[in-house]
Amino acid sequence: MNHPSKRLALKLAAAALAAAALAACGKKEEAASQAADQPAGSPAPAASAPAPRQEPLKVAFAYIGPVGDGGWSFAHDNARKAVEKEFGDKVQTSYVESVPVSADAERVLRDMAQQGNQLVFGTTFGYMEQMLKVAADFPQVKFEHATGYKTAANLGTYDTRTYEGAYMAGLLAGAMTETGTLGVVASVPIPEVMRNINSFALGARSTNPKASVKIVWVNEWFNPPKETEAATALINGGADILMQNTDSSAVLQTAEKLGKRGFGWDSDMTHYGPKAHIASAAINWTPFYVKTIREVMDGTWKPERHWWGVKEGAIDLVSLAEDVPESARARLAEVKEGLKAGAFHIWQGPIADNTGKQVLAEGQVADDAFLGGINFFVEGVEGQAPGQ
Repeated sequence: MNHPSKRLALKLAAAALAAAALAACGKKEEAASQAADQPAGSPAPAASAPAPRQEPLKVAFAYIGPVGDGGWSFAHDNARKAVEKEFGDKVQTSYVESVPVSADAERVLRDMAQQGNQLVFGTTFGYMEQMLKVAADFPQVKFEHATGYKTAANLGTYDTRTYEGAYMAGLLAGAMTETGTLGVVASVPIPEVMRNINSFALGARSTNPKASVKIVWVNEWFNPPKETEAATALINGGADILMQNTDSSAVLQTAEKLGKRGFGWDSDMTHYGPKAHIASAAINWTPFYVKTIREVMDGTWKPERHWWGVKEGAIDLVSLAEDVPESARARLAEVKEGLKAGAFHIWQGPIADNTGKQVLAEGQVADDAFLGGINFFVEGVEGQAPGQ
């Protein structure tokens, strides 16, 4: 017997098949119509491809010391990490630490260029000639040289006005010294270091006109044993507060061990000598590195000379000890505000060298050319300047 429900099911199935056939026919007609609209011999439209993934900008850093030096190279590496955080997967950074100022520097820099890095930072003055040579051989790569003064078509320079940090440290040292004798452990006798020593002395004598500064040279940027010996010699010579222009934390650690006071340099060194620590003249390379990488990315980079200070957020005196006098704190705040606004000038005459010869007349403000060529010691610094 032919059941009514079965007849209904068969009718519904036939209707579904008819609808499917009509839909298929419609699609064929639509495809035929689109094909007819195409010129004869035209290729079939291609499926849209996903946008190609942009390769990260490869950036390399050559460090003069180990990243754990607690000072100079540590500050650069902190900025490198900040760059990675800022740009994420748009950058790929790498570094080589403890690259000596020798033929090894050229080898390392050349290898960085050959490895496909599009931007290379060399982070010490002594790499200057090597960077010039390698930059000439890799014109497609951008190079930036820290503390140098020579540029090329693809080589720029950058520096921090560390003398501003030295002056601010000196201001506190002059206010806090009990013996009136301050000490500086100095690296190598180039204008940068002599400018920092002098600025420290100018700051100290602004709060203590009778303060004097002694120096011991170690002739290296990073050598903790030599830095320790130099710091010990200065303390034995009567210095009760130490500053340094070297890269390790050895000077502050020596001051801590011998019951004296000192300053951190390049990075916040508080934890290396918490009892000895007065403050740290800390460099922040991040603003410059971020700016430079962004310019390389957007094609606006130029081989310029940059010299940034308190005004640009590149240097500051941080982590002041609790026993810094309020009067010194107030004066420090005035100096910082003046430096930010461009209203205060550390190197403004009258200034004389330690032989009594005037180097800046009353009211005269030193320009960058003057500051870049300092080869003398100011009043209050003991000893003869190398080259004098």
